[in-house]
Amino acid sequence: MSFDDKAKAPDDKALAKGLGPSKKLWDGFVGHIAAEYGPVTETWGFYKSWSLRLKHKKRTIVYLLPRDGHFLCAFVYGGKATEAARAAKLPQAVMKAIDEAPVYAEGRGFRLEVRSERDLSVMNRLAAIKMAN
Repeated sequence: MSFDDKAKAPDDKALAKGLGPSKKLWDGFVGHIAAEYGPVTETWGFYKSWSLRLKHKKRTIVYLLPRDGHFLCAFVYGGKATEAARAAKLPQAVMKAIDEAPVYAEGRGFRLEVRSERDLSVMNRLAAIKMAN
């Protein structure tokens, strides 16, 4: 399943087909974000492929990018969030992704794959760091 057809945003059926077993992780993460940081708005956008932006008021929490069999979480961290992540004892691969991420005016942007419950647990921690900083 490809998520690069600009003419049609993914619906629940397309997500289930494309994500496969990872759809459960997707739904769990979206539900967690809504429960922890609600009200949350969900907006689909297209740039090369589809992504779902989760926002609290005017603040973007995370972008979810569906892929075949998994999805990516894209975060943008400012300086305080980056320092909090360094202090949070996150997995080494996650810290490497954050430290090597390009830095833009709006912050340091990085993407991480979600394929398992363990990955999802890390994404929940990253969202908490983002929202606390």
